[in-house]
Amino acid sequence: MSLTKSRKLLAGAATAAVIAALGSAYAQQGPRGKTSYMPIDITEPFSSIFARLSAQKPEVTREHMTLLNERYDLSNRPVAGVTMDRNKPVQGGVRAKLAAGKSWESLAALTPEQIREQNLFPKGFYPLPHPKHSEGGFVFPHFLINEIKRQEGRDLTRFDVEYDIPDHFLPEFPPAMYLNQRTDLGDVSQGKLVTIENYYKLFNGIIPPKQIEGLRLLVTPFPQQQYNETEDRRTETPSRGAACFDCHSNGHTNKATHLAPDARPQESRHRIVTPPLRGVQIQRLFGSQRALKTIEDFTQFEQAGAYFDGDHVIAAKKGLNPLNRINQVDLMAEFQEELGFPPAPKLDVFGKLDPSKATPAELRGQDIFFGKGQCGACHAAPYYTDNLMHDLKTERFFKPEMINGMYAVGDGAIKTFPLRGIKNSPPYMHDGRLLTLDDTVEFFNLVLGTKLDGDEKRDLVAFLRAL
Repeated sequence: MSLTKSRKLLAGAATAAVIAALGSAYAQQGPRGKTSYMPIDITEPFSSIFARLSAQKPEVTREHMTLLNERYDLSNRPVAGVTMDRNKPVQGGVRAKLAAGKSWESLAALTPEQIREQNLFPKGFYPLPHPKHSEGGFVFPHFLINEIKRQEGRDLTRFDVEYDIPDHFLPEFPPAMYLNQRTDLGDVSQGKLVTIENYYKLFNGIIPPKQIEGLRLLVTPFPQQQYNETEDRRTETPSRGAACFDCHSNGHTNKATHLAPDARPQESRHRIVTPPLRGVQIQRLFGSQRALKTIEDFTQFEQAGAYFDGDHVIAAKKGLNPLNRINQVDLMAEFQEELGFPPAPKLDVFGKLDPSKATPAELRGQDIFFGKGQCGACHAAPYYTDNLMHDLKTERFFKPEMINGMYAVGDGAIKTFPLRGIKNSPPYMHDGRLLTLDDTVEFFNLVLGTKLDGDEKRDLVAFLRAL
């Protein structure tokens, strides 16, 4: 027996033993932590923390990447002729792996109960753990780290964890940036990453002073749980912090990841990847699962809550930046509400395909989207959202399981994200578990029980790429 297989068997046995020891209440209701609060007084010196966690980093990375390779085909297989705004190829194909001997058609023929009892739910459809779930916190792709370091001399490298999803599955970088009131300008970023170093030069003369100030605050780094001055930071040198646009590059996303701050204990927290800010002016709910009601609420919450894992006590120690609602939050919100969706030349003013511009496959896909596929029940044109929350009840398909430090159960209610420009923001779902649009179609075909055939799935993907 291989060493890897032995470790997996031992890990599975250990997990089963823990659950058994905690009793049936754990299995039915999930774990409960001893406290909701993080320790404030750190007695271990930074040199010791750095040495200990740096030494653990290779094994943490290996374990997590083993999980990803077991779940997905991570190869670089772009779709011919399909690109994002700046010509980065879009990845294609279903990347979630099936159980041996199963097909997507045979799986879709089973009931949720049969899939659950036979343990056939694809592992790539399970909730995805943070690359270091026991720690959480912001983790950035290397291309963002390198550009911020080049422009600002600010290092977002963590010594304890690496970003996990390969670059070819991520949005292009730096992304294009569109303004609702200046559509005549097209991409206003001029191919650059907007930072504190260049924001004024790029935007002076095209937006008003209030929005320039709002943008300045969005690109200004402020202390965060892992990026700060304290001895329990996760950067080698003391850090000025993280900026809103470190995750929302150019008002879009680079899919930086984090753990939602809303639950305890740590293993019950959900991974989240950064959603785009494009088109926030038409949205009425904010946060993947929080249902905050305005972009102002969300902006203030991020700085006061999400930046410090929802612990206002630790925030006071690490450097909470209390934003003033009138002359800071409102200005930040004003700029965010200017961020537009990318052009969609095949859509008419109602958000539907123009038959003279669309392909037959795209038109068939549109019919499936609003018909048999039931996608339009939640994703209504023209922006393809209903501004509501929906619970897919994915717990119907699998039994609760500990996965790399995360207690995997159902997802709960999730915001209906707009699908305009969706090909530009992979991977999908709030935690990034669905690497391609093909994966997304297979996931919803299974979860919604729509029984699409292979041709219908391909046509639906073609339509989604046209949005």
